Amino acid sequence: MFLDCRNKMLDLTAPVVMGVVNVTPDSFSDGGQFLDHAKAISHGLRLIEEGAAILDIGGESTRPGAAAVSVAEELRRVVPVVEALAGTNAIISVDTSKPEVMRAAAAAGAGLINDVRALAEPGALAVAVETGCAVCLMHMQGEPRTMQQAPHYGDVVNEVKAFLVARAQSCRAAGIRADRISIDPGFGFGKTLAHNAALMRGLDVLVETGWPLAVGLSRKSMLGKITGRAAGERVYGSIALAVMAVMKGARIVRAHDVAATVDALKTVTAMQDGG
Repeated sequence: MFLDCRNKMLDLTAPVVMGVVNVTPDSFSDGGQFLDHAKAISHGLRLIEEGAAILDIGGESTRPGAAAVSVAEELRRVVPVVEALAGTNAIISVDTSKPEVMRAAAAAGAGLINDVRALAEPGALAVAVETGCAVCLMHMQGEPRTMQQAPHYGDVVNEVKAFLVARAQSCRAAGIRADRISIDPGFGFGKTLAHNAALMRGLDVLVETGWPLAVGLSRKSMLGKITGRAAGERVYGSIALAVMAVMKGARIVRAHDVAATVDALKTVTAMQDGG
């Protein structure tokens, strides 16, 4: 299984890690640490050394209650970092819902668009087609500012599956090739702890769609509810969920703690493949 990321092919025969580079002042786990471009670039290089196959660069926090960011500000934060890291051996992903940022990031060297709104914003799908980038389509109920106020589902697994399949089909109809599409159930995006647990148990249902499955579980608030630990202290819980997801078929694991996650996934893969 491969994902064609425009300028590079991503081999998903074994699961890979997507390292997080938040160029923001207010992300839930590391807000402000890498707002400076030089620090963000240095962090990205360090994550590649730790084994990240993808760097996910974002300029707008999507944590519950986060403030919106203008197009101009998001471009200012993201584009220089993409440009600086595009020459590495990692796939460069841009974490955005704005068509203008997608276009500029692709021009700067990004090969993957990671969109929490699954290319549903006006103009986003057309720009994704135009860029030739791979896409990661995520499910979210509601909007980041309010999504955790009262999430509700009749059947969370099948509702998420139906949404993601429909968005993938829309991408295909618009002209995005099948080998450029991946999906993400959106753990914590408009979901309670019970919804997240049901999604984890039902990940095989999403894997059966045939689209490569990405998961973002690292340091999430559900781990705080389970362990009582602050965001920066949730590495062990994050690894546990990453291992569970990969054993159920996830191919891309988005992580803050890249080295630990890479080692865990290498171990799981070796055991599944017979050592």
